[in-house]
Amino acid sequence: MSETKTEDGSAPSLVGRLLFGGGLAALALRNLTNLDGRIAYADAKGVPFAERLVPAASGLLLGGGLGIGAWKFPKLSASSVAAFFIGVTPVMHDFWADDDEAFDEELTSFLQNLTLLGAAIAFFRRASRNS
Repeated sequence: MSETKTEDGSAPSLVGRLLFGGGLAALALRNLTNLDGRIAYADAKGVPFAERLVPAASGLLLGGGLGIGAWKFPKLSASSVAAFFIGVTPVMHDFWADDDEAFDEELTSFLQNLTLLGAAIAFFRRASRNS
């Protein structure tokens, strides 16, 4: 079954799903429309095979965001989003390795990604209740 119901028989808030899923999909599309720039940034961070991993990671985020928004395959969708943030966050936002100039920006991005990872875990848990 692609639609997972919660204990009370309903999917999580439509507004919440659309805001979270839509925001993730928009982030993924920004990555994909500036693919050369994202790949160059990943290369600069030392990501191996960046030309393959950046589009793949962005695809995880896009598919996961759309799936959460539509509440289709919600466990898979939330897992895709979580995989994106678990893989990307410590490598791309390694604030501990930056100087004072980049430290604040990277710390902010790191904390934002942790927040989004937490939401993905919450959606996964909600989807898991009655599956």
